[in-house]
Amino acid sequence: MQTELSKQLGVEHPLFGFTPFPAVAAAISRAGGLGVLGAVRYTAPDDLKRDLDWVEAHVEGRPYGLDVVMPAKKVEGVTEADVEAMIPEGHRQFVKDTLAEYGVPELADGEASGWRITGWMEQVARSQLDVAFDYPIKLLANALGSPPADVVRRAHDRGVLVAALAGSARHARKHQQAGIDIVVAQGYEAGGHTGEIGSLVLTPEVVDAVTPLPVLAAGGIGSGRQVAAALTLGAQGVWLGSIWLTTTEAELPSRALVRKLLAAGSGDTVRSRALTGKPARQLRTEWTDAWDDAGGPGTLPMPLQSLLVADAISRIQRYEVEPLLGTPVGQIVGRMNEERSVQAVVDDLTRGFERAVDRVNRIAGRSPQ
Repeated sequence: MQTELSKQLGVEHPLFGFTPFPAVAAAISRAGGLGVLGAVRYTAPDDLKRDLDWVEAHVEGRPYGLDVVMPAKKVEGVTEADVEAMIPEGHRQFVKDTLAEYGVPELADGEASGWRITGWMEQVARSQLDVAFDYPIKLLANALGSPPADVVRRAHDRGVLVAALAGSARHARKHQQAGIDIVVAQGYEAGGHTGEIGSLVLTPEVVDAVTPLPVLAAGGIGSGRQVAAALTLGAQGVWLGSIWLTTTEAELPSRALVRKLLAAGSGDTVRSRALTGKPARQLRTEWTDAWDDAGGPGTLPMPLQSLLVADAISRIQRYEVEPLLGTPVGQIVGRMNEERSVQAVVDDLTRGFERAVDRVNRIAGRSPQ
């Protein structure tokens, strides 16, 4: 399973695995794919340095990458405190009332929120890059459009390829014009922030729009058959995120959340603004239902919503309040029905790919190669 892009990056399989967990990223790279560590949760540069040190020590010399969240346009002089002050009191009260309804305890004195994501802020994201460019990363991916032009130049000066996610052919063309090297065509089925076009339609549209740039297909992919389909549609690889959440190397905050993922079907997710203020696919829970209810205050725009709910999410996770407990995940959750190692997932993908190619060869009247 080799494409021009996988050869360029020196990976055995064109499987690009996004994950917030260093152990999963390293395991993906060791298994022959390219592990991409999500940086958005790292608010302190030293924490990112610690985990990149760990990844570097455990990839056995294999390539890996980093995923950041950076807006293309910079807003000067805005601090986290400035943003906090924009949150209406009525929304704060709604959070308090919802948590009280389900009996969610307060965090212990001195216990900080573990879910306070500020990596979307310009200064935080740039501090992450200051750390990351000291490591031999091969790929820098941006989940919020094209990164600023100076970041693209800085990556290219270091021989690092730059990828950006796109939910439409129009977005993909903008990435191409911005000098991006790889476009990730992320379909409606994907976990996290995602658009409204299904991957079967989106992938060939993006491939045609940005040729000869390589395209990765994303959204609802979790089997070798789907990998084969993506490559048939013109992609040079696949971008996988949700499928790693139930691997044995993952570090989800609770066993209750693992159980919910294993029990969920493909129809048990919802595209909601409850988590960040932008539409993000996640497990449907009584928390998402509360925010999407017409009788509620409605969600705030990014980044206000993520700051508003940060402490609440940490409390829900800390005390495993199952009706409210969720996580970003794609519709592929319906296939995630057992815990497996990263290596087992990769083996399943590659074997399934081979079987799918053999089947197509037989249908076409050719002997398997």
